Amino acid sequence: MFQKTNITVFLFLFVAGVLLSGGCKTAATAQGKKDGFKTIFDGKTLTGWEGDPNYWSVENGNLTGTITADKLLKNNTFIIWTGGEPADFELKLEYRISSSGNSGINYRSERLTEVPFALRGYQADIDGKNRYTGQNYEERGRTTLAYRGQKVIIHSQQDPSTSVRDNVKNNAWTNSVLEKSLGNIDSLGTYIKSEDWNKIHLIVKGNQLQHYVNGVLMSEVTDDDEINRKLGGLIGVQVHVGPPMKVEFRNIQLKQ
Repeated sequence: MFQKTNITVFLFLFVAGVLLSGGCKTAATAQGKKDGFKTIFDGKTLTGWEGDPNYWSVENGNLTGTITADKLLKNNTFIIWTGGEPADFELKLEYRISSSGNSGINYRSERLTEVPFALRGYQADIDGKNRYTGQNYEERGRTTLAYRGQKVIIHSQQDPSTSVRDNVKNNAWTNSVLEKSLGNIDSLGTYIKSEDWNKIHLIVKGNQLQHYVNGVLMSEVTDDDEINRKLGGLIGVQVHVGPPMKVEFRNIQLKQ
């Protein structure tokens, strides 16, 4: 009787443990599918990324871009994610940048052949002095599309025969309409931490591009420019021409 009781209890506990373990695994899997985000930087190596090793490395688990006094840049350089060319997606990451730093997150971009590791396309701007962080800037293209605090509609150049540069003034695209203010540019800047970790969340769907920093919508672009807009392309992060600097990225997650 004693042995039979012990065996019964053992079997009960074993089956309960299996069911509980399976339940937890199923719940975790369901949560992963519901969340939909995939980690695209492993925190250990540059696997899945391509950039100039003179400027990009992994330090303390972070994707790190560094400019030193003996290795100044002649052109902006990117480390590019090689996992695809997303169209509609969400991207989440954290960044930290030195006070002298200038960087950005490019998306829906194309790679240039004449300049190593260079991209042309939309950019969620980042800088150490927080003058431009959160704005939408098109690298090697239409320049500033929306300043921090702006919700804008972008239109095509009125004369298709003119060049892109003919439609840029004061480093901004001239054929844009301010639809709504999202807040004062300086007030929104107070949500951004200097030389500390900040969270970026990009929501890119169709021709609508939203840049969030620390949960606050900093800029929004509706790109109706059928001549110049891009609906898919590469993702990369940048170190910008300028003085010695350092920028770090971690927890890089993508949902397509």
